Amino acid sequence: MDSYLIQVTGKSAFPSVMDVQLGRAGRGPCCVAGKGKGHRKPHWAVRASEMSKRTFNPIRAIVDSMKVEPHPQKPLISLSIGDPTVFGNLPTDEQVTQAMKTALDSRKYDGYAPSTGYLSSRDVVAKYYSCPEAPLEAKDVILTSGCSQAIELALAVLANPGQNILVPRPGFSLYKTLAHSLGIEVKFYDLLPEKSWEIDLKQMESLVDEKTACLVVNNPSNPCGSVFSKGHLQKILAVASRQCVPILADEIYAEMVFEEGQSESLAKLSTNVPILSCGGLAKRWLVPGWRMGWILIHDRREIFGKEIRDGLLRLSQRILGPCTVVQGALAHIMHRTPPEFYQNTLSFLKSNADLCYSALSTICGLRPVRPSGAMYLMVGIKMEHFPEFENDVEFTERLIAEQSVFCLPATCFEYPNFFRVVLTVPEDMMAEACQRIQQFCEQHYESAQDMECDK
Repeated sequence: MDSYLIQVTGKSAFPSVMDVQLGRAGRGPCCVAGKGKGHRKPHWAVRASEMSKRTFNPIRAIVDSMKVEPHPQKPLISLSIGDPTVFGNLPTDEQVTQAMKTALDSRKYDGYAPSTGYLSSRDVVAKYYSCPEAPLEAKDVILTSGCSQAIELALAVLANPGQNILVPRPGFSLYKTLAHSLGIEVKFYDLLPEKSWEIDLKQMESLVDEKTACLVVNNPSNPCGSVFSKGHLQKILAVASRQCVPILADEIYAEMVFEEGQSESLAKLSTNVPILSCGGLAKRWLVPGWRMGWILIHDRREIFGKEIRDGLLRLSQRILGPCTVVQGALAHIMHRTPPEFYQNTLSFLKSNADLCYSALSTICGLRPVRPSGAMYLMVGIKMEHFPEFENDVEFTERLIAEQSVFCLPATCFEYPNFFRVVLTVPEDMMAEACQRIQQFCEQHYESAQDMECDK
């Protein structure tokens, strides 16, 4: 990166503009306001920053490169978008909407809030998630512009350029996007589909070195729809404790599990591992566009100490906090949303998960993995039975072209030869999509000799 020198000529304590020359260090002045011999002509040299060049979203890169049109005689069914509001069949609760109207009409939230959020709003979140095993106070909450910013702040406060973080494979692509933008190396630990996407703990621990800044754990999972058992979470914590590595817990899908009592937060189980838990309104309350997230600081042993808290405060001051109107609505949202709303959402998602899993399990050449929560289902492709396709990207491209069904290839999640299905579409669309996928596979499937169908 070029540095610049200001050269001032003349003896005046306050040189005139004509006396100031701006030059690149080691190269002499690049432009001069006055006249003279040997000075080069000024020219524009505006370049994108190195940070912007390092920023790369693999989903956008892959999807944008898929130059394919849907079948003109079949309406497109998109099973690719993780936005539960797209189809209009999963509206948020009326109490949530009313909370926003009340906050807006009050005119109390039209100005700036503290960068970490109103203290009263942070207290609402703290009380909502606090429990005897993992107590929280307002000072332990940082409000952010969505869960994505919560993850960005957590990464930025824990890791320096040149350090590394451990992230799941398959996993949410934003971890890699944010890390590389910040100059942080990413190391992938494996999730095992044959074990309902549990972590390969031995392989994960082998990745830890002196430059490892944190372990990212996403539970429930995007893209897998998996939910870790209490026993497995305890084993994850044991690894982090042995290696003295803090955890960034992406828990945006917390409590979005299909079986009651199945989900546990990492913080409730931790006795010594410090955890930054990232969450928000987006998924559980079905309002991703409202951009309200948070970081919960769990640090009962004071391992993070004052330094990490101060670091989060400073980083939060870059954009001066999330939307104040949503902050003003938080108490109403969290206290008055009826339990039936959450139950109905989960019932719908589980019904679609069961429908999709049952339908795709009968298709030769596919291997769906039953989900336990979140909004997604992963499907393995036995590529040896589809030799005309080189990989999962080509498979999903042709699925769009021939059947107008759009699923994300799991190459987007660093996991080739799978694709992800989003479970938020209306039930009739899900059933239709599964039928079209079956037709597509029947047309292109090639079985091994003496084998009718390898499921």
